[in-house]
Amino acid sequence: MSLTAEPGWARLLTAARRRLERGGGDLTGTVSLTDPDEAERRVIIGVTGVYRGPQVGRLTVSLADLDQYLREATGRRLTETLAATAPLRDRPAELASENLARDAVLATAATCGHTDRDWYAQWLDDLTRDGGLTRIVRGGVNFVEVVRVLDALPTTAEPLPVFADRVLGDTKALDDGPVAALVLRALARWQGQPAPTSAGAVRMLWESVGLVRDDLASQVLVLNLRGGGGLLGGWLTEAARAGVPLRVTLHQLRREALTVACPTVFVCENPAVLRAAAERLGPDCAPLVCTEGVPSAAVHELLGATGDARIWWRNDFDWAGVRMTASALRRYRSARPWRMAATDYRAADGGVRLVGTAADAPWDRELAPAMVDRGRAVMEERLLPHLLADLGKCPP
Repeated sequence: MSLTAEPGWARLLTAARRRLERGGGDLTGTVSLTDPDEAERRVIIGVTGVYRGPQVGRLTVSLADLDQYLREATGRRLTETLAATAPLRDRPAELASENLARDAVLATAATCGHTDRDWYAQWLDDLTRDGGLTRIVRGGVNFVEVVRVLDALPTTAEPLPVFADRVLGDTKALDDGPVAALVLRALARWQGQPAPTSAGAVRMLWESVGLVRDDLASQVLVLNLRGGGGLLGGWLTEAARAGVPLRVTLHQLRREALTVACPTVFVCENPAVLRAAAERLGPDCAPLVCTEGVPSAAVHELLGATGDARIWWRNDFDWAGVRMTASALRRYRSARPWRMAATDYRAADGGVRLVGTAADAPWDRELAPAMVDRGRAVMEERLLPHLLADLGKCPP
């Protein structure tokens, strides 16, 4: 048995390793053992040549003395003794290297085309505050690929594997892994949504920037939207005659050309609104599309078939809803906000606590200040009587 494998050495060598690694191999410091046992006390007495009684609760030894003792007793220095069991780390050098790597990541981030967007700055701030940058560096994540993906977004109804192959040269590059996870965190900030915790939330985030993981999973809920052009057009028309909601997939929408001839389409966020409209108005309800949160690729594909129809768009009165409405108004030239004014917000009772980062409502400059002042998020259901009245006045 070697000297340092004998009883009394283990804790002392562990403490010496920790001190040397923190100090970059500097031998000028000391290490201490609290509540040493008899074997540890005898080892330290042997190293220092100073007697310490059993009543002493803390024993200290200099690294230089320990190094000299080991050289004389074993022929190996302290650093060589420790390295024989595991390589010694140079933590100051590692920290300096990590700092340089973090700076390189931030320099790469600064080349992205979205740097002037608030959500991008918030995403980078998140990564800085929660240790994300350190994990990127230590995990060897290719941050250039993250920026390359974000620079290529948004796109238009592109299959995710096709996009991944086009941008990263690998059809499965965004199926999973750290690059996909970082991009999804960025998209969550982009859309004003929480970080995704389910497959459905992940799908919605990809679709929010035009990427489709599954054209059967991408769906849109429709009421009274009559269509023409093949099988789907017939289904929509028959469902509209009966006032029955119909769920349509992106696969169906792309299978054959769909035409929708109607002067007006209303868009809501929550299925409860569409359900109430179906029950109370039936076939007399105006054409209504429900996004069920972040609009899917199927939503946009369907609305793209409505031609020049006036689109009346609304979401919940929360910051995510304000962002989604603003995005829709930018995307569709014929879109107008539907009961999304400050007066509608103030007239609604109740609501839950408003959380998240405030967003601008360019269609009504009074809305965002009113929401900040009141501090409550108002869901669509609280406006239901007014929404149903609008839907009933505008015939299909």
